[in-house]
Amino acid sequence: MKWSEHKDMNFPWGHQKRYHSYPELYRSKFGMRVQKVAVDAGFTCPNRDGKVGRGGCTYCNNDAFNPSYCHTGKSISEQVHEGIEFHHTRYRRARQYLVYFQAYSNTYAPLKELKRMYEEALSCEGVIGLVIGTRPDCVEDEKLEYLSELAKKYYIKVEYGIESVRDDTLQAINRGHDFAESVDALRRTHARGIPAGAHFIIGLPGENEHTLGEDISIISSLPLESIKFHQLQIIKGTAMEIQYREDSGAFHIYELAEYLELVTRLVERLNPAISIERIAAEVPPRYLASPAWEQVRYDEVLRLFEKKLEDKNTWQGRLYQTNQPIEP
Repeated sequence: MKWSEHKDMNFPWGHQKRYHSYPELYRSKFGMRVQKVAVDAGFTCPNRDGKVGRGGCTYCNNDAFNPSYCHTGKSISEQVHEGIEFHHTRYRRARQYLVYFQAYSNTYAPLKELKRMYEEALSCEGVIGLVIGTRPDCVEDEKLEYLSELAKKYYIKVEYGIESVRDDTLQAINRGHDFAESVDALRRTHARGIPAGAHFIIGLPGENEHTLGEDISIISSLPLESIKFHQLQIIKGTAMEIQYREDSGAFHIYELAEYLELVTRLVERLNPAISIERIAAEVPPRYLASPAWEQVRYDEVLRLFEKKLEDKNTWQGRLYQTNQPIEP
């Protein structure tokens, strides 16, 4: 079947693109452009402070993706206001904003403390909701109940770092939780009517095109509103950088063309109801210990991805019903 023939089908995202893009999801929800504004509220993680481990995830250095205006020395309100001004300068002006609690595990604190921070963010002018990045093992039921109450008035979303569906991989990268905990957290979140997103890393050691092809059917079955795919990058100042320096052959760092081919094949098998927020990560070159994609910006990566879908005459979910593993 060709795309022109398939466009008569009832896509969850309409017919403007060949995949369920996140901007289109937001426009359908809010009727206008909505901008996320990141804040750093000074959280840590249970695999950093000793509760379940030390050292954090082996790939993680939050400085690599924290915007310049995010700083724990500033209040939540100050970061929101500076973030709005930052986006006014860099992008076209939006009228509504979602505060993105991004760095580390943003539900990893007593509920009383979370309420203070979340409600300070929601009190800022133009803010209509929160996106809360966290781990699956940091969302007790009382916190989800509170978020479900907030969701009656605001848009509230929980974004989980899942990274892999394979427990051996999760153990190797020092996540400190297994995949069953991810599934449980997503189901409890979904049961309370709170939309959830998830992050997955493509290219973690021990995983390849074939295993990812098997995993996409599992990912497609999860109660997710959106998904972010990130290619593995070796970030300076991480435990993984040390591992990479000692044995680079244990890692497969995808070149751009190779990665686009793989992610296209994964998207063909992805549940079309799940919106794709990102297909790749973008890190300033000064943080990279592995080869960069010749400093290609994310907008260009996204354009090349869309062109790949067009050139292959394919679209998100084209093979979703079969979900057969990708052959290596």
